[in-house]
Amino acid sequence: MTELHRTGAGEGLRRDILTTLLPAFDGPEAPQWVLDLLREGLGGVCLFGSNVVSPGQLAALTAALRAAGPESVVAIDEEGGDVTRLFYDRGAPYPGNAVLGRLDLLEATEQVAREVGLALREAGVTLTFAPDADVNSNPDNPVIGVRSFGADPVLAARHTAAWVRGVQSTGIAASAKHFPGHGDSATDSHLALPVLDVPEQVLVERELVPFRAAIEAGTATIMTSHILLPQLDADLPATLSPRILHSLLRGELGFEGVIVTDALDMQGASGERGIPEAAVLALVAGCDLLCIGSDVAPETVDAIVAAVTAAVDEGRLSPERIADAAARVRALARTQPDASEPGAAGGTVQPAPSPMGPAQVARAFDIRPGALDALRGARRVGTVVRVDTTANIAIGEVPWGPFAAEAEASAPSWLSRAGIVVLAADAPLADPAALPGPVLVVGKDLHRHAFAVAAIEGLRAVRDDVVTVDLGWPSTDRAVADLATFGASRLVGDALIDVVGRALEADPAVLA
Repeated sequence: MTELHRTGAGEGLRRDILTTLLPAFDGPEAPQWVLDLLREGLGGVCLFGSNVVSPGQLAALTAALRAAGPESVVAIDEEGGDVTRLFYDRGAPYPGNAVLGRLDLLEATEQVAREVGLALREAGVTLTFAPDADVNSNPDNPVIGVRSFGADPVLAARHTAAWVRGVQSTGIAASAKHFPGHGDSATDSHLALPVLDVPEQVLVERELVPFRAAIEAGTATIMTSHILLPQLDADLPATLSPRILHSLLRGELGFEGVIVTDALDMQGASGERGIPEAAVLALVAGCDLLCIGSDVAPETVDAIVAAVTAAVDEGRLSPERIADAAARVRALARTQPDASEPGAAGGTVQPAPSPMGPAQVARAFDIRPGALDALRGARRVGTVVRVDTTANIAIGEVPWGPFAAEAEASAPSWLSRAGIVVLAADAPLADPAALPGPVLVVGKDLHRHAFAVAAIEGLRAVRDDVVTVDLGWPSTDRAVADLATFGASRLVGDALIDVVGRALEADPAVLA
């Protein structure tokens, strides 16, 4: 890695800069450049779905990373629901935040988080970017939705705190996100810069409530959002704003842990300025650990080190600020489970017995009165219309809902006997009246996709045996969704298969 030494940074400064960086790479094995930088002091690595092939492979990968960088973190996005990396190939065996919020059983939320932590510990991961502490006040939110515990700030706060307590009881560091709140957004910050133009008092009474609870619960880290709040900072998104991070998060809220950026390759952070300059501004603002993004090239790390070094030379950024950030990251790394401890990177990476089963998860479902009457006693579903939409970037291409559950089940369900028709923006239903009935429409966030709404209206216009299931966050009026599950994890899929199966058998408990 001699190329990276051409930045001109002194050895101490260079090491501190590297300690603030959290790159990622593609594939099941760590590239040599990553291992070399870990030995030089790189802050850590963020793992994605492409890095996970099997339990044994993942344990070997994390062991190699931690051997190269004993004072580094191994981070991952494992939210225990729709966003999963440990179970990227088959969907998560946990209910997800929105389901937990609707059940409102704090002991269940804490136990789920504990089980997630144990699975992460077994895999050799030390930091999870969870829980999602956003208050999903906008049902049209394209990036948060069921990742949130709910639209009520107080409810979201108590479950955020429970999740933090649960996961950190296993030695895994939590990261409440996306500060100061991404729940009222109508824009995905992966693709553009969202703007939340509300008074500070609204933030205090809504967005900040779960983050206060996370801090009181002792969250080790907080992740920032790439969202512009003009009434706090008219020029810079939260990740790059000293007013929001230094004054608000550090000063007013008193957070003393590690501030982590959301991925700097997202348009909301670097779209107009590039990743190196975004990294400089994030450090100036008060961030400590810079999540760069997925599949990072070594040249990108080189450019960041050079840009930060130049900012120090120009007086824009003090070496003391970098040293402070690096010290926080190293302190975090020293609190993580020792890689040699029993249960750390043991290689099983299997879900522990779930603290709840499909029947309990189904209690979180919102079923309109009479919505399942079309299935009553039918014994089978004639057609399942699977609504395929562009994957949420944060979630990725993860098997979802009943389709994930059916693939994992030991016995076939009604789904395996139904005809499957795929509905997409470029693949409309040819003849809705000709489909064998009853017809079950299954998708996520149905009301946000005009082609899906049009297809459902077309089906309802010509037949009376249509049931629509939304595994996302439904519209407030529930006009499109007959049944809303508030999640699409594999466990939620199990619960949906059970509910539909009992309706087909005319079980009065589910049809009431």
